Amino acid sequence: MASSADSNQVPVPPSAMPRNASKREAAPTPTPSSSPAASPVPSFTPRDYASFFLAGALCATLTHGAMTPIDVVKTRIQIDPALAKHSLFNAGSKIVAAEGPKGLLTGFGPTAVGYFVQGGAKFAGYEYWKKSFVTLAGDQETAVKYRTAIYLGGASVAEFFADIMLTPLEATRIRLVSDRTYATGLVTGFARMAREGGLAELYAGFVPILFKQIPYAIGQFTVNELCHEIAVRGMTDEQKANLTGMKKFTISLGSGLTAGVAAAVLSHPADTLLSQINKGHGPVGPMLGRLWALAKQAGPSGLFAGLGPRCIMTAGLVAGQFLIYDICKTAMGAPKGIEIHKD
Repeated sequence: MASSADSNQVPVPPSAMPRNASKREAAPTPTPSSSPAASPVPSFTPRDYASFFLAGALCATLTHGAMTPIDVVKTRIQIDPALAKHSLFNAGSKIVAAEGPKGLLTGFGPTAVGYFVQGGAKFAGYEYWKKSFVTLAGDQETAVKYRTAIYLGGASVAEFFADIMLTPLEATRIRLVSDRTYATGLVTGFARMAREGGLAELYAGFVPILFKQIPYAIGQFTVNELCHEIAVRGMTDEQKANLTGMKKFTISLGSGLTAGVAAAVLSHPADTLLSQINKGHGPVGPMLGRLWALAKQAGPSGLFAGLGPRCIMTAGLVAGQFLIYDICKTAMGAPKGIEIHKD
């Protein structure tokens, strides 16, 4: 039976009904514009970028500084014909026998300072450019579709600007390693290069360092991202959230080691040429011409001389950098980077 209120209602003519009466009875059909929007791109503050810079600077300078002895041996294998065919251990033993243990720490100053500024600019720059390219993509679905291009672009642009700061210090390091009598350390070596050759001398290796560092950064960041994606693919959000500390560490370590090997292989030919350029080898003329002449002279075997030691070095470097970077960001309360992995 109907209620009294219903029975006492007076029929209302359609013309007298409020315009929105029908809307009260049925909800409107959702349109694409009213459907739930994709997660917005997070907004990083200047403080966040400062945290990214400091975390990147610390992870780069700590790892590169710790690897100085291996880097010295690798560089000497590349530029000293007497050591070219020796293993990492044998070449290191010969250096210690001839120069003492201190010979393995040659160039530590420029390495620590150079990679402090380069690491900070690279990691903070990657966070910035990755976010910028994700924003440019327009939505999450498009960003995921073109994620590899975003990784490549973000790593390349970030490395370009970081190398502007790194190049003079890297030139000083290589000169100190290749010529023990050149200067007593970072300050005297840098001052001598600036005094004798000016900016042209300090930035003589800028083009080859781009050829070296940009492929290195591509291998470092892109392969690391893809390895993380493969490792967690198929996991539910709950499973990802409940990963144990050991599992997270294993994924980060494995991804970093793989990325380090990729970075070494991609960048090694240019790394060899950079050592030759800073040693003063090659004909006089435009940089690309000098690089081509040195590459022909070295041949494939020469360009990849010392690759084994460098793979060992960069695998440890890259894995260590990502682990330290995450620890430093967490300690400083910095937000996580943007993830555009494909589920």
